[in-house]
Order: sequence, then structure tokens, then C-alpha cells
Amino acid sequence: MCCRMIGFILFWIAIGMIIALFLAENMFFCICVIIALILLGYNMFCK
Repeated sequence: MCCRMIGFILFWIAIGMIIALFLAENMFFCICVIIALILLGYNMFCK
């Protein structure tokens, strides 16, 4: 249960970062973090 909650939170943090991407200066770093959070959140939620 705890892993699903953390995965869900990480997924929505990544979604928020996608929205904030329009305001970012260093887009490459933001995109790498977004992809990592989405993958980690998906793996933890669907595990």
C-alpha cells in the first residue's frame, strides 16, 4: 500500500513539473527529472 501511495505522489509531481516546464530555463534537466519521476511512479504504483 505504501509503495502505491508513493508511486501515485511521484507521478503527480512529474505532471506538475511538466506544467512548470514552460517556465524553466534548463529544459534538458527538467525533462530528465520528469521522465525519471514518471517511470519511478509508474513502477511503484503498478507493482
